[in-house]
Amino acid sequence: MPPGRNGEKSDTMELRKDYILDRWVFFASERKARPREFRHEETAEGHECFFCPGNEALTPGEIGRVGSRDKWQIRWFPNKFPAVIQEGNPHVRTDNTFYTFSSAYGRHEIIVDTPDHGKQLWDLPKEHVAELLKVYFGRIAELEKVPDVSHVSVFKNHGREAGTSLVHSHSQVAAISIAPRLIREEVSASRNFSSCPYCSIIDSEKRSFRRCFENGSIVAFTPYASRFNYEIWIFPKRHISGFQELSEAETGELSDILRHVLARLRSVNAPYNFFLHYSSRESLHPHIEVTPRMATWAGFEISTDAIINSVTPEDAAAFYRGEL
Repeated sequence: MPPGRNGEKSDTMELRKDYILDRWVFFASERKARPREFRHEETAEGHECFFCPGNEALTPGEIGRVGSRDKWQIRWFPNKFPAVIQEGNPHVRTDNTFYTFSSAYGRHEIIVDTPDHGKQLWDLPKEHVAELLKVYFGRIAELEKVPDVSHVSVFKNHGREAGTSLVHSHSQVAAISIAPRLIREEVSASRNFSSCPYCSIIDSEKRSFRRCFENGSIVAFTPYASRFNYEIWIFPKRHISGFQELSEAETGELSDILRHVLARLRSVNAPYNFFLHYSSRESLHPHIEVTPRMATWAGFEISTDAIINSVTPEDAAAFYRGEL
């Protein structure tokens, strides 16, 4: 029997499924060793920053950059403490009925958003944010070509409560061997409609009290059943299959609205996550979900898989519109 399935010492990098539920866990014990600047303080002075210009040799070998070697704007490289690695067997198999597993297979990368240690994403001009979005889209396109990769997750953590461990602004990309359950459920639920449900939702929310921002090609609103305080979704109005289909102008307008959202979160110094939400293999209207981390899920949420949200999406939308 492979290690870890019946009490033996487990592999350090492994993907395991719950006994009976469609719920998966990535085990990556080596991540315990990753550096942490966040303790009780919001910043850490006196630590050498791996992501600052001049310290490029402290990171794994660079994959790509925007700008020159001596004056870069954005750069990306493998995560030194990955959750997945391109080793082992990516194929899911089951031992003794209840033990379903595979290697924690894939690629995990870091994108350094800016060379400026003193700036966060909400401080950057929209042109820089647009370049960062293009890097996101390019990494998705490239990593989707990797054999046995089923989904590419692009996400950003900002603030200790949102799970970041380093102050210098950065994003992450994780190419994994399974399609996330949430994506599969959304694709399945969307098939109950004769056309894209999100196109209809966008059309409805543009006229609702949850509408936040809109320009020529992009709209942002707080979702009707928001899970997080001040959660907000940002959608292209045009139905597309993937972010790579956005034009230069649409990407610019997407960056403009993302900056508006982050500027409002900056006004209250909110920790947040955001991620690109889409399906690699099926038709699903792609969008960005921003999930501020201003409340802690506790026993009710964990025990019921239902959320208590103390901020209505209507009040959250008023906050983004500057009315609160």
